[in-house]
Amino acid sequence: MVDFAGWSMPVQYKAGALKEHKAVRQSVGLFDVSHMGEIEITGPQALQAAQRLTCNDLSKAEDGQAQYSAFLTPEGTFVDDIVVYRFSARRIFICVNAANREKDFEWVVKNLQGDAEARDVGDAYSQLAVQGPRSQDVLQRLTSTDLSQIRYYRFETGQVDGADAIISRTGYTGEKGFEIYLDPRFAEQVFRSLMKAGAEEGIQPAGLAARNTLRLEVCYPLYGNDIDATTTPLEAGLGWIAKLKGDNFIGRQALLDQKEKGVQRKLAAFEMVDRGIARDGYSVYLGDELVGPVTSGSYGPSVEKNVGLTYLPADACQEGQELQVDIRGRRAAAVVVSKPFLKKD
Repeated sequence: MVDFAGWSMPVQYKAGALKEHKAVRQSVGLFDVSHMGEIEITGPQALQAAQRLTCNDLSKAEDGQAQYSAFLTPEGTFVDDIVVYRFSARRIFICVNAANREKDFEWVVKNLQGDAEARDVGDAYSQLAVQGPRSQDVLQRLTSTDLSQIRYYRFETGQVDGADAIISRTGYTGEKGFEIYLDPRFAEQVFRSLMKAGAEEGIQPAGLAARNTLRLEVCYPLYGNDIDATTTPLEAGLGWIAKLKGDNFIGRQALLDQKEKGVQRKLAAFEMVDRGIARDGYSVYLGDELVGPVTSGSYGPSVEKNVGLTYLPADACQEGQELQVDIRGRRAAAVVVSKPFLKKD
């Protein structure tokens, strides 16, 4: 157990991070991610207010659809990466990173415009993530909601094990899965019921370590590591979430300027050639030039390689580019590869 944004979080359970990782890739795993924060924007102009605050285009989303998006500074850098749920034009529900919950809410309130109200509703929700190829089979045993009808990045309201819930076809593992938002009073009950329902599939409770290796293999960014207040979506390879032809969201002009001038650095994926794991924060070199730290690095159990992410000059991000990682005073060879590390059919 470790302290994580004020929460006591499991790094791993009894089976260990490797078994947890493999369970999610091959069958099903269960994460308690109740540390994540939630913000609601409601009112007659909630949609218009959220359009200005988020960089993706909510006007193109349907009711019942979720979007991966971001809050950006006027300079176009990340305040946070978020998932936005459109219940209606009058109700927008936003999941934010745990460490940014207070900061994000203050930023939303400061920048909110129009006839809309923002509320920090994080204390009203726990969140459980059922992830893996057998996740639907397991969750379906506890709900009458037809999960086969929920498309990717869509959501429904229903009941799970008798508890009212938001059932979302989203996740942070690169696998088929669902995220369940529910009243914290029922979280332990539903967690235990899911473990019992998934016994036949070998369901494993999974902690932070498996969550990290799973998301890294599919190159999902982690706020505070791969993206932060010094990086833009264009640099992070997330330009697709910034709809520059849409409404004038906060940070849009800065991104237009950066796009016109050309992005000077990009987040690149690499795998180790020499032995050794490129841990977070290790120094990365192009020849004799120090170009920055490893933003995320680990052994990838599913790809069976030591992999990582780092920012490189834009002209050094092509596949096959050689670089070195300083591993405890030893320069170890690595090579740039295409994203993601784990290629899914």
